[in-house]
Amino acid sequence: MPIYDFKCECGIRFEQLTASDAAAPECPVCGGATRKVPSGFRIGGQASAGLSKEEMPQTWRGTYNGSKEYVTGLRKQWDARQRLEAKHPELAGDQRPIIAHEGRFHGAPLRAGDPVPGSAPGHGHGHGHGHGHGHSHTPAPPPKPAGGSD
Repeated sequence: MPIYDFKCECGIRFEQLTASDAAAPECPVCGGATRKVPSGFRIGGQASAGLSKEEMPQTWRGTYNGSKEYVTGLRKQWDARQRLEAKHPELAGDQRPIIAHEGRFHGAPLRAGDPVPGSAPGHGHGHGHGHGHGHSHTPAPPPKPAGGSD
């Protein structure tokens, strides 16, 4: 049995599962006579925005070792996602660069500006970040006495 749209003279519009040759049902609000009206266009299914940046594979192994077909499909998905984000920026989510995404950060990537879990608090700029310069813990020299000659 198909679903039909019905309208009453009181203004109410409703849907009902009815046989095609059955008489129109009474209005559920006032009990008056109803008539079939054209149904609006309906789409079934679910819409998807596609994979976000976080959901895209981040490793060679995640692309099935660079499978040409898989990577081509990902590229098409990503291009479609970028076009959608250009129209709807609220879908873009966090745009800060991802610093770490493997190991303990697999489920929740570490982004620029995030505190590093397990680091000692209070160091401010995070020692041990490994880009080639040291941080001295030597205290500053005492100030020179005022008025003295050297």
